[in-house]
Amino acid sequence: MRILHFIHSIDPATGGPVEGLRQRCTIYRLNGHEVEVACLDSPESVAGWNFPAKVNALGPGWGVFGYSRRAMPWLKANLSRFDVVFLDGVWQYNLYAAHRALAGTEIPWAIFVHGMLDPYFRKRYPLKHIKKIIYWKCFLGKVMRDASAVLFTCEEEKILARQSFSPYKINERVVPYGTFGPDCDLEAAREEFLVQWPDLRGKRLALALGRIHPKKATDILIEAYAKTLGKDDAWHLVIAGPDQIGWQKELEALAAQLGISHRITWTGMLEGTLKWGAFSAAEVFVIPSHQENFGIVVAEAQACGLPVIFSEKVNIWREVMNYWAGLVGEDTIEGTTTTLRRWSELSMEDIASLRIRSKKCFHELFDFNVTSKLAMAGVEHVVRTTARYADKNSG
Repeated sequence: MRILHFIHSIDPATGGPVEGLRQRCTIYRLNGHEVEVACLDSPESVAGWNFPAKVNALGPGWGVFGYSRRAMPWLKANLSRFDVVFLDGVWQYNLYAAHRALAGTEIPWAIFVHGMLDPYFRKRYPLKHIKKIIYWKCFLGKVMRDASAVLFTCEEEKILARQSFSPYKINERVVPYGTFGPDCDLEAAREEFLVQWPDLRGKRLALALGRIHPKKATDILIEAYAKTLGKDDAWHLVIAGPDQIGWQKELEALAAQLGISHRITWTGMLEGTLKWGAFSAAEVFVIPSHQENFGIVVAEAQACGLPVIFSEKVNIWREVMNYWAGLVGEDTIEGTTTTLRRWSELSMEDIASLRIRSKKCFHELFDFNVTSKLAMAGVEHVVRTTARYADKNSG
């Protein structure tokens, strides 16, 4: 099967959707399928990102929407080479261009929404939501209706998406999501991380890894940490991730105001061995986000046996808590303070038990080595349920 994914950007700093696509490309190859990726990045920028599939860079896209005059001609010239097309994301030009280019063809296509229909955004950005309502009624609602399937990473994401827009007539399907575990020796990775940041050696580390963005509730984490673990000399908070919107200086000022600057380390974005080393060196992973459609970093933390403190707005919280593999609370200062305080009261035996259950949760629910067959079944279902597939396989 020949598969095309069209995504706004493959810049690793943009977060989970890109990392998830990297993992899917590996799954496709392991299952004997061919995959290409199209994006609205410039050819010069993609060269340094080492993406594990052929990348067709159709940008640079203009503005937030990502308009590129090269996208439509390339799609019309190349779509016939593919058996199925997946569109990653909702609000950018890649979706608009692909819908127009696919019109009148029999090529099956589906949309991975990546949490972008979550009602959180309606509440957090009400003015933007008004523009999105207009866009939905004029265009996007029809696109969603026309798609062979609209794909969600978990049941919670699917249910929440129904609350944001109307009319809402789509072919919903949940396709298993996850990640691969570490591809390196964790002890060696841990040592490499601690050599890079030697002041962290011997500390009990709470790790927050991901984009520095208000959605991730990093400000709430800092305030809750100051009230709990930050009062203990044994503890240190590691905040690892790109400062995507220039928020870090404000957060550093907040930490200084609270008197805990010396108990927070900002590493910037971590990739490869250093990322796995951070997971391995930490005692607990903390993600009090206001919205996460899946939270691929949660699965990565669990792959290293790291328990998770998270909010109920991380959509896989029920799955994780079914294994009692972490602590969950509200996405507020009070909720995060409560979970951090509960963590401080755990015994070493309790923590060891949580580590075992966390790794078990990963291997049974989120490890692509286990779930890849289900993931591919979801992809193949999109193809099999179309008239084009029936015509090709009739007789």
